[in-house]
Amino acid sequence: MPAMTSRERFARMFQHRQADRVPIVDSPWGTTIERWRREGLPEGVDFVDHFGLDHVVYIGGDNSPRYPYRVIEETDEYVVAFDSWGTTSKNWKHASSTPHWIGRTVVDRKTWQEAKARMVMSRDRVDWNHLKTHYPLWREKGYWIQGGPWFGFDITHARVIGTETFLTWMIDDPELVIDIINHQLECSLQLLDMVWDAGYTFDCIFWPDDMGYRNGTFFSVPTYREVLKPAQKRAIEWAHAKGIFAHLHSCGNINAFVPELIDIGLDALNPLEVKAGMDPLQMKRDFGDKLVLHGGLNAMYWDHIEKIEAEMNRLVPVLKANGGYILSSDHSVPDSVSFENFTRIIELAKRMGSYD
Repeated sequence: MPAMTSRERFARMFQHRQADRVPIVDSPWGTTIERWRREGLPEGVDFVDHFGLDHVVYIGGDNSPRYPYRVIEETDEYVVAFDSWGTTSKNWKHASSTPHWIGRTVVDRKTWQEAKARMVMSRDRVDWNHLKTHYPLWREKGYWIQGGPWFGFDITHARVIGTETFLTWMIDDPELVIDIINHQLECSLQLLDMVWDAGYTFDCIFWPDDMGYRNGTFFSVPTYREVLKPAQKRAIEWAHAKGIFAHLHSCGNINAFVPELIDIGLDALNPLEVKAGMDPLQMKRDFGDKLVLHGGLNAMYWDHIEKIEAEMNRLVPVLKANGGYILSSDHSVPDSVSFENFTRIIELAKRMGSYD
């Protein structure tokens, strides 16, 4: 079969059809890239181009309350800053980790209403110059283009409210949580409509909403149905009305939510976190004709080449059957993975993922 563009490969997977090979993508940590530079990745060369991976690009906009960003403290090792969502956090410069969340602006109904009043969407919340410069090349080269709504449980508990507080609100004040999530989505869709109507179309929507952790979901199925599922359903219906697909990233063990996501028409799910209890083969058996599976290769094995090769031999031939698979780790590529190992893994991925 002739070589395809990334857009052609992804489209075939979403149609549950074979391609020349499965799409291959991944997300190395910043410190992983630093290591690879030391070990052979040429300076100034993007790892996607170097390894011949598939090109995926993102279109979005700023739906935040636009609190003025300011640096509170900066050293050679870290930055403490107040961001546009009103959150103060500490981020390390030379280590990959989640931020250390220090302070919040939205702490109750009153402060949410104040933040909400600032979330008035306007054209200056989209980087039009970036789109004008790069979009023609993306289409010419056949990149897969994702529109990025920004809403949901994950971004709110982590970036805005705080986990314990937000989980408590989900039980004690679900109407407040519903209002926050719905307003985030409404603002996102307004921005994406602006982009789409200006002629910058995309192939799917992709949004992050981690709803699980190692041992299960952060909240129950009834709570999901009440506070989050309707908003996710609206996002998916918005995409389908435009003739494009809906792709969700949700870490952790979310087995309990998968039938709910199928019910609202989700097209693709990532990252299928094996180390949290997701079973890609079982998902292929149960949902492979309805859901594109993206990920499922245990990142804990990627620095042990024999283990990951055995795992790929076990999984990839089954997952790629009849299309519907995007090959990647089950989250991201840590800096324990050498340049040599990643090179070998991509060689295996291209061979095992081929339909020839």
